[in-house]
Amino acid sequence: MNNFPLLDSVDSPGCIKLFSFDELSDLAGEIRQFLLFYLSKSGGHLASNLGVVELTLALHYVFDSPKDKLIWDVGHQTYVHKILTDRRELFHSLRQYGGISGFPKRNESKHDCFETGHSSTSISAALGIARSRDILGESFKVAAIIGDGSLTGGLAFEALNDAGHSKTDLTVILNDNQMCISPNVGALAKHLSRIRTHPKYAWFKKGLGAFFNRLPVMGKFTAKVFEKLKKGLKYFIVPGVIFEEMGFRYLGPVDGHDLPNLITILKRSAAIKGPVLIHVITTKGKGYEMAESSPDIFHSVPPFTLKTGEFKARSSLSFSQILGEHLVEMAKRDKRVAAITAAMTEGTGLTVFREHFRDRFFDVGIAEQHAVTLAAGMASHGLKPYVAVYSTFLQRAYDQILHDVCIQSLPVTLLIDRAGIAGEDGETHHGMFDIAFLRHIPNITIWAPKNTDEFRQMLDATLNMNTPVAIRYEKSSQTLDVANTNELECSFEPCWEIIKEGSDCLVLTFGRMLSISSKAAEFLDIKGTSLQIVNSRVIKPLDEQMLLDMAKRHTKWVTIEDSAVHGGFGSFVNEFVISHNLEVSMLNIGMPDIFIPHGKVETLLERFSLDSNGIALRISSFLEGFKKKHHVGI
Repeated sequence: MNNFPLLDSVDSPGCIKLFSFDELSDLAGEIRQFLLFYLSKSGGHLASNLGVVELTLALHYVFDSPKDKLIWDVGHQTYVHKILTDRRELFHSLRQYGGISGFPKRNESKHDCFETGHSSTSISAALGIARSRDILGESFKVAAIIGDGSLTGGLAFEALNDAGHSKTDLTVILNDNQMCISPNVGALAKHLSRIRTHPKYAWFKKGLGAFFNRLPVMGKFTAKVFEKLKKGLKYFIVPGVIFEEMGFRYLGPVDGHDLPNLITILKRSAAIKGPVLIHVITTKGKGYEMAESSPDIFHSVPPFTLKTGEFKARSSLSFSQILGEHLVEMAKRDKRVAAITAAMTEGTGLTVFREHFRDRFFDVGIAEQHAVTLAAGMASHGLKPYVAVYSTFLQRAYDQILHDVCIQSLPVTLLIDRAGIAGEDGETHHGMFDIAFLRHIPNITIWAPKNTDEFRQMLDATLNMNTPVAIRYEKSSQTLDVANTNELECSFEPCWEIIKEGSDCLVLTFGRMLSISSKAAEFLDIKGTSLQIVNSRVIKPLDEQMLLDMAKRHTKWVTIEDSAVHGGFGSFVNEFVISHNLEVSMLNIGMPDIFIPHGKVETLLERFSLDSNGIALRISSFLEGFKKKHHVGI
């Protein structure tokens, strides 16, 4: 492509240091067109990257990467950084299996010094790098780029508290676009809004200091009085400049799309000793009208039509959408029902619930720990709280699940979205570990619906549960087209169900893998191998009676899951077999003991032999081994 002459001339980030401000402005325009061209074809994180074009250019203009270290919070907004750092020619492979990641990856480029996929981690990591620099006697700059949404996470404040106290040389760039994925909420968002909307703040701060400096000082007592008066007047006009109180030198707010001013501020910060926070105001979706007006919808997009903004991929009704609609119906029937999410209103399908029940809906910001303990408090006093969260983000609230919910055996329902393989976002976003880190906790029940009808029934069933429940489900919808399913004729019962009778092998599986395993069984039927398929929809507790009954009928068992095989459902069944001294042979099929890369769900299932063909071959090989042993014995 020859439509990006300036961008094509950038072989490394150092090249842009030779550009004039006018050329940098033109380059910003080319980068936006480059992003729109590729992301309209492949999908990806659009709005956030359109918003940081000038900021990224200014950072690479002032700092010397990779010597200087840039740590991007969450990391989904690093597309421009990737384009400038040796990966422009690979951009067509973004988020595809074997291609470049949508997040920073140390093994991908020397310019990615720290990997980030979850929020609120950048300041802690940057402080750690800065302290290592000081201990080792090295000399380089360290900058953390964090959004105002990520700043709602408690980890970010823990790091700010430590960094401000230590006086370590460190720059924090607060990218304030008033959004994370959903619009920002909470007291911090309001505080930043007050700073943003007070145009005379910077002038007042500077002028007030100069005024007091001109006054004659009559002893230490008078100086202290003047200092207190200065602070009092500052807070009288601009409430709570929290960052300065935490020990940071605050610069801003500054227009994040004004390149000359951005560069000036960044250069000034580089010369300041100690921790500095630069408050940058950006517009999410900048330069693309549809993304600017609907940054939440265009946060992460499938392929779309550039002219109209219409998404090309239209999927059937998802579990997330079913959740939002059905939870509304439940809330109409039961005034105890409340919904909680951690900055993921749209992603978890709760927008419709928020519209109908604002007084029973709580978006707590990027604060999963708080979300779970908030739910525990509600449940302890008579409510039925439902916490909707992605599997990969629920990891952050492990202690709260164990300590605040399960020890007290409170009726909190965890709605675990994006369970199993999540797709193109990769290692940091696959929901591989929730079974392993939940199943060993006492008092919790874990369910996994085979389709959206069963999901509705599980949701209804939680109203009668007085203990913690976790329901895990994948990103897409799931429809199991098997004649022998009876979930529509009767209510969901917390036990397993036989989907298909068979004589050669017992297959225990659930969720997404139930449909895939059923197709594998069809392949094997043609070859004369008969599988008995059981929907093990209650992951915990195991249906022990069915297992004992099946041990009388089958000596060969297979467990199948699209999550971590170590410590997962298969391991749970293995433990049962050992504890009951059952004479059965086991094959556990699931994800291996590695972090799964990014790629389409179908591609990853095939890659790890979890598609119907792969499962059929693995079961055939498992059974063939017994035939060979029997033949040798004869």
